Amino acid sequence: MNLFTLLPLLSDWALLAVRLVIAAIFLAHGWPKLRNLKINAQNFSGMGFKPGAFWGTIVAFVEVFGGLAILAGFQVQIVGLLLAIDMVVATGWKIKQGMKLVNGFELDLMILVSCLALAALGAGIYSLPNFF
Repeated sequence: MNLFTLLPLLSDWALLAVRLVIAAIFLAHGWPKLRNLKINAQNFSGMGFKPGAFWGTIVAFVEVFGGLAILAGFQVQIVGLLLAIDMVVATGWKIKQGMKLVNGFELDLMILVSCLALAALGAGIYSLPNFF
């Protein structure tokens, strides 16, 4: 067996790794937003998303509960698409602010593409729905 016949056997492990990293990122960024919705609303208003309470609350819930869903492998295709939309807005906002690819929005772009990959490929076999 050569390396190229072995690699497809690892695809579900790769999906699990992507899910774990994406879930950790969204939970780490979403939890502070959800924990203090008042400050989150002020931050969103300050960035130009009005009403800040509305958009900030939606983003907080999508990031936290989306992160948990991705972690568990639950509804990964739908949640991956929602998180990708979140990242399209974040990336677009950074570009509008004049940020460049390097030291600007490259990580946002990578997270966006990872979410799109999860939306396209699903959770893989290593997920709670597959376990049950």
